[in-house]
Parts: sequence; C-alpha cells; structure tokens
Amino acid sequence: MEPSAVFRHYLSAVVLHSLASAESAGLNATDLYALNTLELSGPLTSGELAARAGLTTGATTRLIDRLEQSGYVRRVADPTDRRKVIVEASGRPARLDEALKGARQRLAELLGDYTDEQRATLFDYFDKAANAFQEATDELTSGRG
Repeated sequence: MEPSAVFRHYLSAVVLHSLASAESAGLNATDLYALNTLELSGPLTSGELAARAGLTTGATTRLIDRLEQSGYVRRVADPTDRRKVIVEASGRPARLDEALKGARQRLAELLGDYTDEQRATLFDYFDKAANAFQEATDELTSGRG
C-alpha cells in the first residue's frame, strides 16, 4: 500500500475505534472528546471548551448539561471573573476503561516490538502530528461563527 493510503487507513481505524469506544461507554463522540480534552488540559471555561470542540455556545451548554447530569463534569465559578463558568472533570464513565482495554493491550504489544529510540521517534511524531492536526483544524474552523 502506498504511504498516503497507509496513513489514511490508520486515521480511519483511529476514528472508528473512537466512535465505537464512545458508544460502548454510553457516550456520543463529542462527549468523549470533551471529557478527553478536559482530562488532558485541565479545567476550561465553557467558551474555551466550545472552541476546542468546534461547537456553538448553545451546543456546548447542552454538552456540559449532559456531562454534568451524568456526573462527569461540574461547573464552578471563575474566581477571577464571576461572569465566567469553569468546567472541570469530576468523574469518568465506568465503562470507558473497559472499552479502551483492547486497543491499549494491542498497542502496548505493538510498541513493545520497537526499541527505546524507535519509540522516542514515534512519540515525537505523535506530538508534532497532533499539533499539525490542531493547526489545520483551527484553519478550517476559524471562519465559523
């Protein structure tokens, strides 16, 4: 398979697994994305979460309502600006770790086949690729509004 096709195949598998994992954990894909974002970045304002998820303010309010009702996030007042609300993770879907278990095991086995130097190169790529995808996404969504 040519490199472009290999890469597209890889990305498709990641997206499909993310969708299946979310469903298995009782979430929709946007909810899982938001929880992951909060876990990685820490608390965010609702506006920051909206921007990162590419959602309108109304859709973000509904997202936060769903996650809060399920016990996965909580709203807290911004200590520096009482007009703002901070959203912070407060729990995890019970079935999420089970949903991710199979991929985690397979990827750990796969990574075990690489040397420390090769793994360092892979993780350097993942970090830089994540930034490249984020920049490209920002370009695509900057005109929305």
